[in-house]
Amino acid sequence: MGQAEVCEVTVLMPCLDEGMTVGACVSMALAWLSASGVSGEVVVVDNGSRDNSVAEALAACARVVVEDRRGYGAALRRGLDESLGIFVVIGDADGSYDFTSISPMVEKLRAGADLVVGNRFVGGIQPGAMPWLHRRIGNPLLSWVGRRRCRIVIGDFHCGLRGVRRSSALTWDLCTDGMEFASELIVKAAVRGATIVEVPTQLARDGRSGIARSHLRPLRDGYRHLDLLLGRRSRMVPRQASRSVSAEAGNGVGASHRDVRRSKVVESSDPAALEINMNSSA
Repeated sequence: MGQAEVCEVTVLMPCLDEGMTVGACVSMALAWLSASGVSGEVVVVDNGSRDNSVAEALAACARVVVEDRRGYGAALRRGLDESLGIFVVIGDADGSYDFTSISPMVEKLRAGADLVVGNRFVGGIQPGAMPWLHRRIGNPLLSWVGRRRCRIVIGDFHCGLRGVRRSSALTWDLCTDGMEFASELIVKAAVRGATIVEVPTQLARDGRSGIARSHLRPLRDGYRHLDLLLGRRSRMVPRQASRSVSAEAGNGVGASHRDVRRSKVVESSDPAALEINMNSSA
């Protein structure tokens, strides 16, 4: 069962062998909280790192949750359950997103959105930040299928930076463990008739090196996304049209999730660390 909300924003980062970058990402998120005056926390969900990711996250004053079940979706579902914020901003811990620039996402959530999805194609993609095949074929194709299937105007279904109203997300019965969770979050928000908003987001080249190679497996993960979007993995075809607004317009739909599996929690090395609130969506 989800915990009681005690702050406004939780910045949630899934982490697997991101020791080179997770500390800087946590510091950026805490800097944004401090500068904006928002009550919040930074939560890092470690998913079996073999490097010093946990130590780096703790040193940067994050709250660390350890999720043993492997997978992007497994980590984020655990993180959503553990978060304390009314709103949860989700972003990769590899240095590809600027956590000091999440104000537009939070403002959309405050304005009533249930799910806010970043659009990298509108916000800008730095050279080398996204492989040509993903940028020109994979992502546009899967996003097109998602738009047709869900009847929503979202240009970038798989952006790793997004925000949810926690109270809403916890009612969406999210269940996937892998990368396809990114699609499931949008599809199930649409099924529930949530308000989905899109905002421009910049994508930088990630800071991975050594064992921290990309966790994306294009053929396997692409198939899983497509299978889910076509409704074969589970019955997730929308029963009611959801309201969505493109990145150009700056509006979007909300998302939520819930997971009741147990996980180990590593307390922050700094008890005074900021807390971020995530809102559960109804």
